[in-house]
Amino acid sequence: MKRTMIVVTTLLLGAGAVMAQQEVAAQQDNLMRSQARSLYTVILKMTKGDIPYDQKAADEAIANLETDVAKIAKTFEVNPKQDVVNATYGASPKVWKNKADFDSKIPPVQKAIAQVKGKITDVASLKAAYTAINDRCTDCHETYRLKLK
Repeated sequence: MKRTMIVVTTLLLGAGAVMAQQEVAAQQDNLMRSQARSLYTVILKMTKGDIPYDQKAADEAIANLETDVAKIAKTFEVNPKQDVVNATYGASPKVWKNKADFDSKIPPVQKAIAQVKGKITDVASLKAAYTAINDRCTDCHETYRLKLK
């Protein structure tokens, strides 16, 4: 009976650890998805004319990016050692092997956002803002994002 209890307890602890790791991976994925919604679903689509230019939506997207980017270092403190099930992208193990370099990619994105915040007034200025922000995001994605599918 004791052996059975030990085995069951061990299995439950292991399952709990896996679930905790999956939760960390999900938080990381959700943060990146939120930024993608702001940058690609709102800003990029407006610059391409896929959706009409909307000053309020553009300002909200920039504000959301500003908030989300500030969360990156904290959200990626822990390596979940697994990806979200069925995710298209995931974080490379390089994030945690070279955390200082990963974290150094965040301030340039914040600076790009700060430089365009409050200065977007039309599609042309939105395009310039998109390019400035996206270029800084790409600096990190080239090294630290993995395509899973």
